[in-house]
Amino acid sequence: MKIILRRWLNNCKARIMRRLDKSKDTMTFEPEFTASNIHYEVSAKIGAISCGGIGAIHLLAKRLGLVEALDQRLQLLKIHIPYQDSDHVLNIGYNALCGGACLQDLELRRNDENYLNALGTRRIPDPTTAGDYCRRFTAADCFTFIDIVNDIRLNVWAKQPKEFFKRATINMDGTLSETIGECKKGMNIAYDGTWCYHPLLLTLAETREVLSIVNRSGNRPSHEGAAAEVDRAIALCDKAGFEKIVLRGDTDFSQTRHLDRWDSKPKVRFVFGYDRTRNLEEIGANLPESAWRRLERPARYQVKTQPRRRPANVKEQIVKEREFENKRLDSEDVAEFLYQPTACHETYRMVVVRKNISVEKGEQVLFPLIVYFFYITNEWEWTPAEVVFEANDRCNQENDIAQLKNVVRALHAPLDNLESNWAYMLMTSLAWNLKAWWALMLPEAPGRWQEKHRADKQWALKIEFKTFLNAFMLLPCQVITTGRKLVYRLLSWNPHLPIFSVRSMCSAVDKQSTEVGIWTSRSAATPKASSRKAGIQNPKETDVRRATRSECVTAVPLRLAYENRIRKWPRASLV
Repeated sequence: MKIILRRWLNNCKARIMRRLDKSKDTMTFEPEFTASNIHYEVSAKIGAISCGGIGAIHLLAKRLGLVEALDQRLQLLKIHIPYQDSDHVLNIGYNALCGGACLQDLELRRNDENYLNALGTRRIPDPTTAGDYCRRFTAADCFTFIDIVNDIRLNVWAKQPKEFFKRATINMDGTLSETIGECKKGMNIAYDGTWCYHPLLLTLAETREVLSIVNRSGNRPSHEGAAAEVDRAIALCDKAGFEKIVLRGDTDFSQTRHLDRWDSKPKVRFVFGYDRTRNLEEIGANLPESAWRRLERPARYQVKTQPRRRPANVKEQIVKEREFENKRLDSEDVAEFLYQPTACHETYRMVVVRKNISVEKGEQVLFPLIVYFFYITNEWEWTPAEVVFEANDRCNQENDIAQLKNVVRALHAPLDNLESNWAYMLMTSLAWNLKAWWALMLPEAPGRWQEKHRADKQWALKIEFKTFLNAFMLLPCQVITTGRKLVYRLLSWNPHLPIFSVRSMCSAVDKQSTEVGIWTSRSAATPKASSRKAGIQNPKETDVRRATRSECVTAVPLRLAYENRIRKWPRASLV
């Protein structure tokens, strides 16, 4: 990070810290919100956007070849007047990255002149046109879209360090996408009585990326079509060079007729929940007591200061007072045995958990209850407890599904048939993948700050989508077109801007492009600097004309800009 940019970030942080400092607080007798006599004005020449991070995402998509791949391989449009396939796809994906929640929010983007200028376009498709484009998709086109995204994913993975390829964990699950429409083709009644679609999701646990989404009718079982998508994901991870591939799923995905085929692959290990059948319960009940070991679960988190007293359990008190039947877990034991499913030719390892439960009513204990849970795996090196913990870790995928459904809103069905809603899910989930790719492209150059940069990268990779938007996407920026550059001038500071610095931007910018730079005005870095000291005749004109060298704190010029303008720019202002 250059000195001038670091100085600007430090100054902004210092001003905020002074405002937030509580040590100098005194008693006050008036509200803190003292703003009054507020007026709104308009500017005829200055334009800004609230989602300044979209420029970094667009440059990332161009550098990875996503734009070119969509145009060359999708080809759903015969005549381009004026939009290409990539324009339609990215339009829907960028809508989610700018905080949009539905197709109708495209109308807001379409009527925002500064947003259009920020992406260098004259206009973008309206909601109706975007919906019509989704209706062009067939099932084959949806699978082609998945293959395109997976090929781009390989480009991102290829830039990761060696440690990244030690293991790939593929989680699989289905979820219900409820709809209140009456004329949507392909919807049906699910097991809980709701009208919905039933999409299948495969995600990568290490990066939270969506590997595949397959939309299905609401009455289809969770495992339908899962084997084919698992094979696709295994081939993708094997092509990327992962040393070990672990498959995880609940009881619906222990498809025994596919286990032998997956077990024959040297890299593949699987841990699936298994249905609690009568014969398995008999085997578990007949195991000798010496085969059981107490299952000790690790703490959910590590106390960093001092342990605090846990507050009273209000729910527990109400259940006892009203004498509801209550099932309390007393202890857990774990054991294992060999088992060969009927559809398999190989013998696998079956791990069983015995939950010792006491059934209570009020203050009285009615009777003990024993419940068994089974997990099948072909991993022979893990202890039984580690197999159980591995299977339980798959529950983290529920958080990803909740993010995709409620925040990204990628699992909604706004269109009129199964295939078009499937296409909409794929395009909107692209926003979630672009978030992961942006984080993966953050550099980890060797040096004194490598561990910090690695920690920042992992944090950016694991954060929720809303946090990502607030930290890196919803950045107020002034949009300036100067010469051959499109400048995003940052207008405010947040604590996460050091990650979104020139260093991170350089990893996302194509070095062969000369179109985009990010500037901050010197007045923002040093508020005491006067316009005369900056060499500006009229301060009001600084935002509408070409930025001078004294205004520019930093930019993200590219290799060609270095060669052409090295003599015109001061050394301190080049990055």
